[in-house]
Amino acid sequence: MNLKKQVLPLLIVSSLGIVSAPVFAIDQGDILVRGRIININPDSDSGDVYSSATGTNVPGTTVDVEDAWTLDIDFTYMMTKFVGVELLLDLSSQHDVSSKGETLNTLAPGNIIETRVLPPALILQYHLLPDGPIRPYAGFGFNYTYFFNEKATNSLDAGLGGVSDVSLDSSFGWVAQMGVDYDINDKIFLNADVKYMDIGTTAEFNSGALGHVTTDVDINPWVIGFGIGTKF
Repeated sequence: MNLKKQVLPLLIVSSLGIVSAPVFAIDQGDILVRGRIININPDSDSGDVYSSATGTNVPGTTVDVEDAWTLDIDFTYMMTKFVGVELLLDLSSQHDVSSKGETLNTLAPGNIIETRVLPPALILQYHLLPDGPIRPYAGFGFNYTYFFNEKATNSLDAGLGGVSDVSLDSSFGWVAQMGVDYDINDKIFLNADVKYMDIGTTAEFNSGALGHVTTDVDINPWVIGFGIGTKF
């Protein structure tokens, strides 16, 4: 199922106001709170790993980052009727890093690293129709991505003769957003939201076969969510 292809038409249709709903409306000083179930779908890319044992990049050793599901919550403060600031907080998600290049896939097939991720973000939003029952919005901001609990899988450990000291560097990046709120009564609204996050990291570990290994990975996920919200 390609969530990106399903969510974007939904946002466009909703913003046109095809469906009627009770008027909720937002105003300066309101605080919007939303909770969502989200899919984090990396558009990942990496270079070949660098090995201290050979002093060069090892051909055919690229990696891929798998998608994950989790929950998020955001708090949006409306500075004006049209402009808000969103603080986005996710529950941590676990992502698997898998071998992609032919050489690495032969040595250590499948998932090779597991890590947990927290990507809080601060986003400046513009709300197009604050008085309507269907309120599309767009935003741009910045995220900080924190990686923790990194560990090698049995596949990587066996394939490279023992692996230790696995780490992924945390990073800052930008985030772009498009979403829509749809009132279901005078207190609760539905929400659909899609974000693109600029996330990159350097992965490194020590191994028996390749020595100290490093590689740069662009993760750059689409984050697609559906949920409910209210205002205070």
